[in-house]
Amino acid sequence: MSPVYTVALTKLVEEFSLSVVFRASDYEKIQITVAEVSRPGLQMAGFFDHYEPSRVYVLGTVENAYLQKLGTEDQLIMFDRLLSYRIPALIFARGYEPTPECLAMAEKYDVTVLRSFDSTSYLVSSLITSLKGYLAPRITRHGVLVEVYGEGILITGESSIGKSEAAIELVKRGHRLIADDAVEIKRISATELIGSAPEVLQHYIELRGIGVINIAKLFGYGAVKDATAIDLVVNIVPWQEGYAYDRLGLEDNRIDILDVQVPFVTIPVKPGRNLAVIFEVAAMNNRQKKMGQNAAEEFSERVNAMHGRITE
Repeated sequence: MSPVYTVALTKLVEEFSLSVVFRASDYEKIQITVAEVSRPGLQMAGFFDHYEPSRVYVLGTVENAYLQKLGTEDQLIMFDRLLSYRIPALIFARGYEPTPECLAMAEKYDVTVLRSFDSTSYLVSSLITSLKGYLAPRITRHGVLVEVYGEGILITGESSIGKSEAAIELVKRGHRLIADDAVEIKRISATELIGSAPEVLQHYIELRGIGVINIAKLFGYGAVKDATAIDLVVNIVPWQEGYAYDRLGLEDNRIDILDVQVPFVTIPVKPGRNLAVIFEVAAMNNRQKKMGQNAAEEFSERVNAMHGRITE
């Protein structure tokens, strides 16, 4: 069974600078469990089919205009039903003041009421984006995550094969370190993974024989980044004589991480190979492929065309 992730309502209040108009008795303990945010227009009109009480609800200009057309008694009836489901929070956007009827029912059902001066559409979309990050499925993988020419590369391989050393060389060449040793990976959409470092390991890297060093302090904060998309997985393996490695790159190998298919390449290493340069080329080549340019396929087509002319 997959673990369920939550985020505290207080964290969202701080992140979005929300004002607390009414604080529920369990305000400090409220946890958000779903990434969806809704506007209760239909519910205010009395339609509660498919109502999801675990969501945060936001009232904007349309909802407030509707409230102005309701009398005191109708507002009490409407908010009585809306808040009786004990939603996590009700947010008034654009600086609108909650009506006395709303606050009366919020007190009755002990529901937190918040206020924001942001536009409704911005607030809703930003809340959804933030919640998707907090509540995303995640795993932790052993490896090193670097950003090379804007491409996030997850470097994997057996212990002591040289992952951290390659990362240091990449940092020296102007690229950025995201995580060393442990990489936290979140699936924020059906096609995108975001990798970051556990907070305790952030900006640190271990080099055998030297120890743990702080990349940010040694190379500057331009050498590190908190998180990046994972665009390519590179697995480092020891060189084996006689093994048939892919030399053209025609195979479209991918690895499944949290049900997302990520491009995957295997790089054999032996003394004298400059891994940093290889990773740079791998990053640029991966970006070219995403833009529709595949050098391996172009080369294969050229060879096949030449072979056809020779055999004619």
